[in-house]
Amino acid sequence: MLLRSLGLAAVAAAVTAGGLVLKVKAADTIQPGATAPNFSLPSQEDKLVSLKDYKGKWVVLYFYPKDQTTGCTIEAHNFQRDMAKYDAANAVVLGVSLDTVEGHKAWCSKDTFSFKLLADPDHKVVDAYGVPVKGMGAMKFANRETFLIDPSGKVAKVWEKVDVKVHSDEVLAAIAAAK
Repeated sequence: MLLRSLGLAAVAAAVTAGGLVLKVKAADTIQPGATAPNFSLPSQEDKLVSLKDYKGKWVVLYFYPKDQTTGCTIEAHNFQRDMAKYDAANAVVLGVSLDTVEGHKAWCSKDTFSFKLLADPDHKVVDAYGVPVKGMGAMKFANRETFLIDPSGKVAKVWEKVDVKVHSDEVLAAIAAAK
């Protein structure tokens, strides 16, 4: 890969110095059929949440760029709107961003989200799932991607392009089709 052969740090410095947005992908995106990488991250309640805690359930692991931004708010509100449907489907929703626990607390308090938002400021889980990180200077954002993990811990479906307005409906349809 060109970025690796040139040295990622040198390319990052050159691109961000020019004011352009750098898109970095730590690894290939996890594909359907693969075992979902386990993780432990703090939620808005500052309690560790691990994927293994949800063995036997469908897990909607969605990555989003930034708390309290327009697209992220629409997506989160639609997941919240459909929470009873996720419960009925034996599914949980877990949102992940590079934001902090404090940022998640503020957003959940303001918008009353009942599902878990997980803080990954060091992008350990973002990198493990191969989600691209975009940046402009010191600010970094995870790409908007979703992984549907089946009750056995395998990735059932991946959305690398997400339309926030209809995404929750798409995820619910995928769970129903897979049962």
